[in-house]
Amino acid sequence: MPATSEDLPLQFARTKRFSLGVPRGFAVSPDGDRVLFLRTASGRSTTGLLWLYENGEERPLADPLALGDGGDAGGEVPEAERIRRERARETSAGIVSYATDAAVRLAAFAHSGALWTVTTDEGVTRRIPTAGPVVTPRPSPDGTHIAYVSGGTLRVVRADGTGDHALAEPEGPDITYGLSDHVSAESLERTRSFWWSPDGTALLVVRVDNAPVQQWYIGDPAHPARPPRAIRYPAAATANARLSLHVVDLDGHRVDVDLPQEAVSHPDGGWTDPAFEYVAQADWSEAGPLAVVQTRDQRSAYVLRIDPATGATTPLHHLTDTAWLEFVPGTPAITAATGLVLTTQEDTRGLLMTGTGVRTPEGMYVHELLGTAGGRLYFMAAEEPTEAHVWSYDTENGFIRLTDEPGVHHAAVGGDTVVLDSSTLDGQTVTVLRDGTPAGRIEVLAERPVTRPHPRFLTLGERELRAALYLPTSYEPGSPESASSESVSTASGHGRLPVIVHSYSGPGRQTVVKAARWHHAVNQWFADQGFAVLSVDGRGTPGRDRAWETAIHGDQLMPVVEDQADAVRAVAELFPELDTSRVAIRGWSFGGYLAAGAVLHRPEVFHAAVAGAAPTDLRLYDTHWKERYLGHPDIQPDHYDRCSLVAYAHKLTRPLMLVHGMADDNVVPAHMVRFSAALLAAGRPHTVLPLAGATHLVAQEGVIDTLLRMDLDFIKKSLDPRTA
Repeated sequence: MPATSEDLPLQFARTKRFSLGVPRGFAVSPDGDRVLFLRTASGRSTTGLLWLYENGEERPLADPLALGDGGDAGGEVPEAERIRRERARETSAGIVSYATDAAVRLAAFAHSGALWTVTTDEGVTRRIPTAGPVVTPRPSPDGTHIAYVSGGTLRVVRADGTGDHALAEPEGPDITYGLSDHVSAESLERTRSFWWSPDGTALLVVRVDNAPVQQWYIGDPAHPARPPRAIRYPAAATANARLSLHVVDLDGHRVDVDLPQEAVSHPDGGWTDPAFEYVAQADWSEAGPLAVVQTRDQRSAYVLRIDPATGATTPLHHLTDTAWLEFVPGTPAITAATGLVLTTQEDTRGLLMTGTGVRTPEGMYVHELLGTAGGRLYFMAAEEPTEAHVWSYDTENGFIRLTDEPGVHHAAVGGDTVVLDSSTLDGQTVTVLRDGTPAGRIEVLAERPVTRPHPRFLTLGERELRAALYLPTSYEPGSPESASSESVSTASGHGRLPVIVHSYSGPGRQTVVKAARWHHAVNQWFADQGFAVLSVDGRGTPGRDRAWETAIHGDQLMPVVEDQADAVRAVAELFPELDTSRVAIRGWSFGGYLAAGAVLHRPEVFHAAVAGAAPTDLRLYDTHWKERYLGHPDIQPDHYDRCSLVAYAHKLTRPLMLVHGMADDNVVPAHMVRFSAALLAAGRPHTVLPLAGATHLVAQEGVIDTLLRMDLDFIKKSLDPRTA
């Protein structure tokens, strides 16, 4: 337990946003007897271990501290692995990822650049000699071989440590085999780039040619003697990496996959580009290898069956959408009972089982296809945006919801075992179900926040905005005492409660959920300093329906700003003790962009802002993510002009603090520098806080905790009428 003198910001930093001690990365054996997972040894340890749950008990299977090099600090993490961790927002060290054979009896992982294996039967770890530093090792389904990437070369070694040899070697310095390019990892969330055949005799491999991608440089201002780091960054309207697929057998014989060049029957739009530039998904199951290719404008995708002997492809399905295509993680998949399982692009994102013609029920938003076991599909879906539940489907029983308690539920499956990972407002639990009956639990060792959050979930305004309101812990809204603010100390020491809006409200992420999330505790901490804190999931956020998500098509800023402004007005009608003459807004990444945009465009509602890692010039963000929402900046420049912040710097009339990690290779520091320069040129005072050595995910102790206090101090001073 943390010391009683430790406050929330320090605990937040030391627990890596309460992520330490949380079990994750579950793998369930096909017979349901074994569950592997990752977890640190406590809520303060930053070293990840590989664990085994079996026969109702859990035990460490591989501990990096016992491997002889003292954790990641004892060996160099390869550059490709460092990049992979940054894309995955990985905050821990030690064993942070692993892969298994089909039976979940052999696990392989990379540690400090070395390849290690461990068997679940004996629990003996073994270092496997390799030709160089190892990234993304993956055993063959039969456990006899391990494929890995080293220096951009895809290699394979036998599980006994013999026979290491190259399968596919780069033809030049900008080429890699088996690694994800920036867009695939960051925007498409496709972290894998090679897949074993079920019989373990061949692999489907992605080749990446980064030569067309422009090269940027990120320097370290704190260490001017160090050369800048070169990165390949495909900004909007610039060239993407060239991707291709290849089938490679264990002798290195290669078959090139004949991918289609352009989509036919392609939807029209203000900008159309039917060329297939993205490999969105791929897999190799008993039904054969599959791939999903997507066009540059993201309105067409083909699901392709691949002939591994010839490389010929056959389109199984053509997906289209007039705005952009969203893919449910885990799809496509093929089962004997349901046939091809696809993402539907209709009123609500769902699943279509082509073999039966069955679709998920109307109004159900599918977040992820979790897996198949025992002839059943398991998936995660929402009927109410603030919750997500685990469902199963089979042809005999139809759709069955497996979870009831309000929260966000996830699962891993194998045989008759379901590992149910449930996060509710009371905390997180991991329950092992056998035949639908609880058979045990996997411990969650994460610390509980010293500040206990008390969010009030609300539905606000005509658009039924989902929102969470946090009031000071001792505050009782609606009482005569609260109306006069005599029962609680407000931020300025007098009057009604000033307001802080803390929203992300961007694509791909929800904050208004009935689950244990770090932002609930952080928002409550700000509230306990004498504020009302409001979080809003506006248009563009997932979990509702396609119309809600695509409402930002062509304008990614103003609809979101208007939703925040409308929510402030609506919540003040419900809680008159809120002082809407003193409203600040803070956020990070898209939330930082929203915060800065709010004080530029709606200064009558928002009176101060803290904008962290804000993408201020959207032409500087990557192709897939920005062209998805705004199109091509050369063809639809008005979309980018309207949504970028730099051109509106002259409109700033409110206090604004810009915060940015100077090693950020996702939202590069140029965003902050260009915006600050425009503000200076327009004579608009503002505050700049550069974070030396910090990336897009700021998690360092002494930085993230201090940053929370500085946010609070800036907001207090900015909203205090005595300093106006």
